[in-house]
Amino acid sequence: MLTKKQKNLLIFINKKIRSSGISPSYEEMKNSLNLKSKSGIHRLISALEERGFVKRLAHKARALEVVKLPENASANDIFNTFTPSVIKGGLDKNDNKSTDVSVLGSIAAGTPIEAIQQEVDRVALPEDLQNNGEHYGLKVKGDSMIEAGIADGDTVIIKKVSNVDNGQIAVVLIDDQEATLKRVRKKGNTIALEAANRNYGTKIYAANRIKIQGKLVSLYRNFH
Repeated sequence: MLTKKQKNLLIFINKKIRSSGISPSYEEMKNSLNLKSKSGIHRLISALEERGFVKRLAHKARALEVVKLPENASANDIFNTFTPSVIKGGLDKNDNKSTDVSVLGSIAAGTPIEAIQQEVDRVALPEDLQNNGEHYGLKVKGDSMIEAGIADGDTVIIKKVSNVDNGQIAVVLIDDQEATLKRVRKKGNTIALEAANRNYGTKIYAANRIKIQGKLVSLYRNFH
């Protein structure tokens, strides 16, 4: 049984790692709990380590790995809340100030589906993303990224890149034939593809089976 401070610190560490790929600094942890000194953080981490909730990573200074979360943790505790840049009002295809980008079909946010390569529509690229690399759109099918703010029917805007940071949401190609939208975790020679829905499991692949097709930068949502 964890104390309230232990649980709050564990959840804070988990969300920080999931959002940025790195564990928070002692200063960040101290501020998150409104503690006056870092010595209290040292004691809390030691207690979490003794109970098997976190593990210190030997190859990095002060780096932590969350091994497990409390059984009574909520979905918002488990999944960091990705707040997408939602273009209000839905798809505005007549915005003369915007550059159009191709929508290349549907991407599963659940079970991987065949990679899409054919243009099925065009949408306006948000002005703040113009002149900042090459982009394309995909229609989301499924609910496995719902806890990250990505719903079935959304159109995600993807920036074409071949590599992403740990914890970023990306379009990945599996075995050159299946594409899916997931949070990417790299560890050694493996890559884990994480859903943001507790009803879906994490799938782990050899790194050479995965190709990054781009990272999520924004999304459109139609409001009815």
